[in-house]
Amino acid sequence: MQVILLERVAKLGQMGDVVDVKPGFARNFLLPQKKALSASEVNIAQFEAQKAQLEANNLETKKEADALAEKLNGQQFIVIRQASDAGSLYGSVTTRDAAEAATEAGFTVDRKQVALTGPIKELGLHDVLVNLHPEVDATIQLNVARSQEEAELQASGKTIQELAAEEEEAADFEIAELFDDIGSAASDDADLAEAVEDVLPEEPTDDAGTTDEDS
Repeated sequence: MQVILLERVAKLGQMGDVVDVKPGFARNFLLPQKKALSASEVNIAQFEAQKAQLEANNLETKKEADALAEKLNGQQFIVIRQASDAGSLYGSVTTRDAAEAATEAGFTVDRKQVALTGPIKELGLHDVLVNLHPEVDATIQLNVARSQEEAELQASGKTIQELAAEEEEAADFEIAELFDDIGSAASDDADLAEAVEDVLPEEPTDDAGTTDEDS
């Protein structure tokens, strides 16, 4: 099926190009999204009559997208989720979650503008592409963590595995200190017992060498 593009479409062409596409792709995406028209003689003539206005509108929206991309690009947004100790999420982070996180931070982003290569199912930092305009993209970062504190640590560059290793190391250190304290206490008790023995008087003995207890 041939269509005429009303805007730039990745891997297809620029505004005004007449391209061949699969009928399902045209009916389910290009036509309802008003990214293209069927390439009939009437529609091509209509496009040519409106081309100047369409190009002007595209230029204006591109300027707005460029301005937003300059502010949005590189921003990091925190998404709190429950996860296992190994870092696997109980569920996943979706395009809706990404759009809501950006919107809550004051940016106007629609879930349809968010492009995920696949569902996010692990804690950590994830780069996400946002299509602000057919010719303008921005990259944001989702900081997926179990708590605000964990998100701050991840933002500093630590992975969930490193955090778990640090927690295990701290626990081992506490246990080692506990055993050191116990050993020190036992040593102190032994020293005290020796000191007591040194100051206690010896029991008197008779001429036969027996103590009072023996008799």
